Amino acid sequence: MISINTNAASMSAALNLAKTNASLQKSLNRLSSGSRINSSSDDSGGLAVSMKLTAAIRRTEATQANVNNSLSFLETQDGVLKSADKVLSRMAELVQLSSDVTKSTADRSLYQTEFQSLQAQLQSMQRESFNGVSLFTAGDANTTIAHGTLAVVASQDGTQTIGASQLDFAVIREYVGTASGDMLDNAAGMSLNNVFQNITTAAAAITTINSAIQSLAALRATNGSEQVRLTFASDMLSINKVNLESANSRIADVDIAAESANLARLNILQQAGTAMLSQANMSTQSVLRLLA
Repeated sequence: MISINTNAASMSAALNLAKTNASLQKSLNRLSSGSRINSSSDDSGGLAVSMKLTAAIRRTEATQANVNNSLSFLETQDGVLKSADKVLSRMAELVQLSSDVTKSTADRSLYQTEFQSLQAQLQSMQRESFNGVSLFTAGDANTTIAHGTLAVVASQDGTQTIGASQLDFAVIREYVGTASGDMLDNAAGMSLNNVFQNITTAAAAITTINSAIQSLAALRATNGSEQVRLTFASDMLSINKVNLESANSRIADVDIAAESANLARLNILQQAGTAMLSQANMSTQSVLRLLA
C-alpha cells in the first residue's frame, strides 16, 4: 500500500532520532559535569545513596577538624607543662645555690626573691587557656591529681568520644607554694626564710621540689597519651573519608572512558537516524510518478 497521508517509516525514523538526541544530550551532560547523575531521573536510588554518603563525608571532615583542634589544645597544654619543668628545675637550682656556705645572707635573699617570682610564674601558668577554654583545672588543696575532662567527638556519627584532660596544675603548686604565700610546701611547713637560710632545710626543700617534678612528669605522660590517641583518631577519620569518597565516586561520578565511547556511538546513531529520516521522507515522492 502506498499512502501520502501517513508516512509510518518517517515517523518511526523521527522517533528513533528523538530518542538518540535525548541520549546524546545526557551523555554530553555527564561528560561536561563529570557526574553520572545530573537529575533525579538519571538514577533515583543512586542519588539517594550518594546524598547520604556526601553528608557523611562532610561530617567526617568537620569531625576531623574538631579532633585536630583538640590536638592543638593538648599541644598548647604540653608547651605550658614544658615551661613549668624549666621553672621547677630553676627553683631547685636556686635552693641548691643558696646552700653554699660562701654565700652571705644578702646573697641568699636574692635567690629567695627570684624563687618567689618563679612561684608567681607558676600561678600565671595555671590560668593559661586555648581559645577561651582553660588548659588546667583549679584542683583541690592536696596532691591528688583530679583532672577535668573534655569529651572530644571522634566519629562522624557522634557515637565515639575521646577525653582531653584539663590537667590539675595545682598539684604542682601545692609542692612549691604560690606567690601569695611564703610556704614552700604546705604539708612540710617549711617557710622560704628557713629554706634559704638553713642548709638542712634546703636539702629537704630540694626533695620536695623533686616530688613536684615527678608530679609534673605524670601530667606530661597523661598529656602525651591523649595526644597519641587523638592522632590515631585523626588518622582513622582520614581513612574513613577516603573510603566514603571512593564509594560515592562509584555511584555519582561518570566513567569518562566508557561515556566517551557511548558518545561516539550516539553520534553515529544520530547521523544515521538523520540520513534515514531523509530517506523515509523521500520515499513517498514516488507517488508523483504514478500521478504524472
